[in-house]
Amino acid sequence: MKILPIILAGGSGSRLWPLSRENYPKQYLNLVGNLTIFQETIKRIQELAEIENPIIICNENHRFIVADQCQQINIHNPTIILEPIGRNTAPAITSAALHAENFPEDTLLLVLSSDHYIDDKNKFIEAINIAIDPALKGKMVTFGISPTSPNTGYGYIKIKEKSHNGAFIVENFVEKPDQKLAESYIRDESYFWNSGIFLFRRDTFLTEIEKYSPLVLEAVKKSVHKSIKDLDFIRLGVEDFESSQSISVDCAVMEKSDNLILIPLDTYWSDLGTWKSLYEISEKDDNGNVVSGDVIPYESRNCYIRADHHILATIGVEDLIIVDTSDATIVASKDKAHEVGKIFNEIKSNKRYESSNHRKVHRPWGWFDTIETGSNFQVKRLNVKAGAKLSLQMHNHRAEHWVVVSGIAIVTNGEEVLTLHEGESTFIPTGVVHSLENQTKSLLEIIEIQSGSYLGEDDIIRFEDIYGRV
Repeated sequence: MKILPIILAGGSGSRLWPLSRENYPKQYLNLVGNLTIFQETIKRIQELAEIENPIIICNENHRFIVADQCQQINIHNPTIILEPIGRNTAPAITSAALHAENFPEDTLLLVLSSDHYIDDKNKFIEAINIAIDPALKGKMVTFGISPTSPNTGYGYIKIKEKSHNGAFIVENFVEKPDQKLAESYIRDESYFWNSGIFLFRRDTFLTEIEKYSPLVLEAVKKSVHKSIKDLDFIRLGVEDFESSQSISVDCAVMEKSDNLILIPLDTYWSDLGTWKSLYEISEKDDNGNVVSGDVIPYESRNCYIRADHHILATIGVEDLIIVDTSDATIVASKDKAHEVGKIFNEIKSNKRYESSNHRKVHRPWGWFDTIETGSNFQVKRLNVKAGAKLSLQMHNHRAEHWVVVSGIAIVTNGEEVLTLHEGESTFIPTGVVHSLENQTKSLLEIIEIQSGSYLGEDDIIRFEDIYGRV
């Protein structure tokens, strides 16, 4: 018996803006504890017997973040499948199940979202172990959470009777209810929150999706057949994957199947969908405040206050969400925190940079932070990882001046190859081919001063790149 984790790592986490951005969403952030939510998802299942390295399905823009965060927790051989476009969970799970063709048909697929918080790992493992036997016998297993509040942001599952060994037969799935219905579900012990966590045999799932959503299976099959290997990533066939219906696995299979059972997950669970939900799981001070960063909450109560850039002080405020980043700040009442997504959508519709990126932008070689921007100039701080190298590239509209702050830089500047130490610099005129490399085991820090008529990131022509971005 093998258990193959399928980790769904797409999504933008727009309701946790401004901390979560499209190109660096919530699952890759340290929201609770020292690990990111994505890393916690992987670590949580490591104690399961016969656990395999995961298959991770993610957005192409997040591929290097996923690979880097796996390396950080010693997951060295994950399979990372890149979706050319988001098509919801049914095509994503199907692509992973089809890609796992080298595993035995009775391999168990454990489907997990990368952005869930679960406070008791032991009870989570216990629930999965209970689910193994019925899953091996061909059942589709879902995990339900006993609702602790009349939450209108979750879907629900209604059970009808107990099956065996703590499992229940599912009667039906219920869409996100209104407040009145949600309150009635709290009083009815036959309703559970839908966690979106599943366990089933690979062949069982493929049989079920062929039965209930054959067109999804057909499109994804063609996409997987045309997939290509790109470095450590699997790129699905674009046109066929895009032709698939965008549909959740609940709608595609689970709501229609008569082969589904539910096992209660007796632990605190949250999908960390809003700032209020993050407040609820975080450690609070004597006044009920959750504070992160350089914060002074004077005579303030029951607030979530986060300052990632500089000192933030409050006086006499209550029940607020205050999040301050280097380039954006939001202040909201806790009872309206779920509407942050509307702000995000407005910013995105106006094509504002703040919807997609932070001021600090991560790259496979490290990161850069835009310190200052003005008319025809821009100043960036570059942090280049040990052994990393920027692409051999050229700009049509800008010149660059590099100053080494710390470390040793190997610089290609036209026909010259320079070794620059701390305090040394070089000027790269417009149109000159150049590159930057850190051949040491220490970090390299550079100050980059750009000047020119256009300073956008799309003014890069790459000729060589060890990360396959040419």
